[in-house]
Amino acid sequence: MSDPSMSAITADGTPGRTTARRTGFVHLYTGDGKGKTTAALGLALRAAGHGHHVYIGQFLKGMPYGENLLLAGHELITVDQYGTEECVAFGELRQEHRDAAHEGLRRSRAALESGEYELVVLDEVDVAIWFGALDVDEVLEVVDARPDHVELVLTGRRAPGALADRADLITEMREVRHYYSDKGVTSRPGVEY
Repeated sequence: MSDPSMSAITADGTPGRTTARRTGFVHLYTGDGKGKTTAALGLALRAAGHGHHVYIGQFLKGMPYGENLLLAGHELITVDQYGTEECVAFGELRQEHRDAAHEGLRRSRAALESGEYELVVLDEVDVAIWFGALDVDEVLEVVDARPDHVELVLTGRRAPGALADRADLITEMREVRHYYSDKGVTSRPGVEY
């Protein structure tokens, strides 16, 4: 039985959009294991495959990740970065990082409320809170502003309990083994970024 809230592939093989309203949920992908952003990107691709428009706001990120290079100019997926090209560690936050995170939160909220997107991802927003670039209450305001039909995904390590309380789905990535610590392998293009 087909779900009328889902899009179908059209006769010419392209994804079609549905006009039926569906219920959206809040996802939280957290934990110290690898794969939170990757899971969010997989969901974004799946949604776009059904003709849904996706907005991805990446916090504390400004370097050219593989997904940004591939998705630049994509007709259904918009990726905006709110950070600098350097990797920011805990305790190294500068005012420019805070300013970029606040601009990202403002623009992500605008995307969420615009009616243009069925899926909105706030990538690494948990880390932006943990590092002190954003306050959890201002992020909760964005979560609470989510229209009922929009799927919202929040990613990053150390998600605060207040965000977990608002989530309908929580996935915790747990590191069992990692080649960083086991073999001293550093980040690799196409795998980690």
